[in-house]
Amino acid sequence: MRLAIAPRRLTLRTPLRTAHGTIAERELLDVLIIGADGVAGAGEAAPLTSYDGVALDDVHAALEDCRPVLRESEGLPRAQILQLCRGAAVLPQAIAAIDLALWDREGRRVRAPVASLLGAEAGMTIAVNALVSASDRAGAAAEAAALVAAGHRCLKLKAGIGDDAGRVAAVRAAVGPEVLLRLDANGAWETPREAVAQLRAFQDAGIELIEEPIHGVEALRDVQETLPGLAVAMDESAVGPGAIDSGATRLVCLKLSRCGGITGLIEAAARARAAGSEVYLASTFDGPLGIAGALHAAAALQPSVASGLATLDAFDGLDVDPVLAVRDGTMRVPTGPGLGVRA
Repeated sequence: MRLAIAPRRLTLRTPLRTAHGTIAERELLDVLIIGADGVAGAGEAAPLTSYDGVALDDVHAALEDCRPVLRESEGLPRAQILQLCRGAAVLPQAIAAIDLALWDREGRRVRAPVASLLGAEAGMTIAVNALVSASDRAGAAAEAAALVAAGHRCLKLKAGIGDDAGRVAAVRAAVGPEVLLRLDANGAWETPREAVAQLRAFQDAGIELIEEPIHGVEALRDVQETLPGLAVAMDESAVGPGAIDSGATRLVCLKLSRCGGITGLIEAAARARAAGSEVYLASTFDGPLGIAGALHAAAALQPSVASGLATLDAFDGLDVDPVLAVRDGTMRVPTGPGLGVRA
């Protein structure tokens, strides 16, 4: 099988402030795996250095390590090819691209959506949250009101970027009591005591969950045990040894790129659930193929809370496949063969 790799650059309409820096653009690697039968499968690698510490050049090198493996893998089962590539490439972001392309190719070969290959229902709807990106009170309130008017019922705000309590209060006043609000701190607070103090300031706003208030499994466990009425979600810390299996938080946020694709994400979800944590999915501003892959995985996992996959509209000039449109706070799992979308 042949491997093709091409860079892609996507620009956000509005740069997003987070506790780990400002995101203004995304650099991705589009991947194509073509078999001797002429059937091709598409995937993407989506590292985000400020978030996961992984550079695009390193992912490109890891993908190149898979090239000779793929060349010698014609006719082997998908799972075996993936396992061989896992042995050749050290970065999950590279494996994610290979995994997506292999699933896409298999689905196109048998003319079935990936969700069906996973034993799930293609075409089902997945609840998604919308991101309120404005960092000031008035802007956040106006943006939130517009998102709710468009049908969203779950909104996420970044925390740890200044005036958090003021922005959250302004958004709550703008959208009313029925809309779910969640926060993402990206590990902004340094100690469990500081995190708990900050989070208590949001109690009156009725927060659904808080993602990664602090880095570290035991620190997260401390926050969760101190605030049992608030759902804490492990995010960045989930990459640590044994973190997913720790049961330290009520929720674990899984990302396709970090997990090594659909296969790795489903494996990680099984481990988290076995430890007593529920899971949901999110995007680090992935491209269309990453979002499609996450939707197929979500069909198999059926998370109990909204997933953070409604991010494609944040890009300027991206011609998004209508299959990936967000309607009334949901996205539909593609029904076409393979991943079911155009890149």
